[in-house]
Amino acid sequence: MATLDYIDIPSAAIRLSSYEPKQIRIAPKILTSLPNPSIVSHGLPSPHTGSGNPISPTKTGMNFQQMLLSSALPVPAGTSSPRSKGTSAPKLLSTKDPLSLSITTANFKQFVTKSGPVFWLQDRVEEIITWKCGWKYTSVWIAVYAFLCYFPRLVFVLPFVILASIILATDPSLKHPGPINESGDDESTLPPPPLQPSEGSVDWLANLQGIQNLMGLVGETHDMILPLVPHLNHTSPYTSLIFTATLVSLLCLLPLVNLLPLRATFLISGLTSFALTHPISQEHILPALALTMEPYSKHTRARLARFIDDDRLEDKHWRAEMKEVELWENERWSPPSTDPDGYALNLGWNKSNLKPGERRAWTRGRDGVTAVAEDGSGDVSNLTFSLAPGWTFVETEDWRPDLEGTWISNIGADKCGWVYTNDSWQYPRSAPLDEWKSSSGMTRRRRWVRRIYYHPM
Repeated sequence: MATLDYIDIPSAAIRLSSYEPKQIRIAPKILTSLPNPSIVSHGLPSPHTGSGNPISPTKTGMNFQQMLLSSALPVPAGTSSPRSKGTSAPKLLSTKDPLSLSITTANFKQFVTKSGPVFWLQDRVEEIITWKCGWKYTSVWIAVYAFLCYFPRLVFVLPFVILASIILATDPSLKHPGPINESGDDESTLPPPPLQPSEGSVDWLANLQGIQNLMGLVGETHDMILPLVPHLNHTSPYTSLIFTATLVSLLCLLPLVNLLPLRATFLISGLTSFALTHPISQEHILPALALTMEPYSKHTRARLARFIDDDRLEDKHWRAEMKEVELWENERWSPPSTDPDGYALNLGWNKSNLKPGERRAWTRGRDGVTAVAEDGSGDVSNLTFSLAPGWTFVETEDWRPDLEGTWISNIGADKCGWVYTNDSWQYPRSAPLDEWKSSSGMTRRRRWVRRIYYHPM
């Protein structure tokens, strides 16, 4: 037995020893899945992920894309913040980051990858409003809207209802019905969260298609609103009339605000919107209504334009004798064709399609013989129109198209004032016939008028 030199052991002491074998406890084996880098990127977004490796393929591809974008879209120097009005101006969302191709590339790739839920929600709303899923599906939402109109205070509980609906809709038991496994086996583990669509996949291309169509919608909406802007910024003679009508309507509506039943008003407005988007309304009712109201609409537009022109006349015009002079605009339709290289040419309506020896583009007579210019070209705003001695044009107005087609009885014109005829300028119609398009061709003409007054020098 070993001795201990640094202590004194009593002689009567008995040393105890263990005869049990030594036991080694084996560590339990724990199985786990590999880490998912996308979860880290979801929780802690970092724009510089992977930048630590200078030779990584991702960074090389990104630099190559930036080089291509830089060559295609050069950014001038000194335009890092085009919207910034000064150093003291507060940072807004549109000026948070400076203009940079690298940031633009990264944000666009991120937007394409993560914009799927936005377009999914857009498609679902469009399906409900336009009755694409059937009348039963849309009728349920109409009933929900009517219920909210009758109990408007329930709007405050909508966020909680929406959150509960999302949780119930994503319940795995609804997608995989069956007995609930409570044993804790691997089969009861929840599936991992869905990964972001990879570049070039079907979902990624679907998001890119949605972005493309959304950009087109923004451009079309801008082009649709742009003609109305001059009437609101005092660059059109209609501005004062619109302001007066708006002010009168506001003063008349103020006493009636308390008398309007809000529940019935919102209910009727919402149900009317659903009724207008119904396929029957879109295919039959609205076109028939537009066709019925078109003559009245053109008459109202013509009377309104003449009222504004009369309001701008000066005293010398009212005291003098006034008449109307007219011009005729002539065009011919050419069917689509191809050039010698095989490219499609969609000529359509154009003055250059007029045949040699027939009507000129601009004529002073209905017969189309007397041309305004030698070659018949030009625009109505800069034509040379000679008048008799002592007569002059009214300075406060310009040429106006005859929208009603008053020069031809029982026929009328389209919404722009055009009257359509066949290839030989006969059989006038307010709309072109299909057989004219398939035959040798068709023509059209439009009447322009302007007032003159007698003012001897």
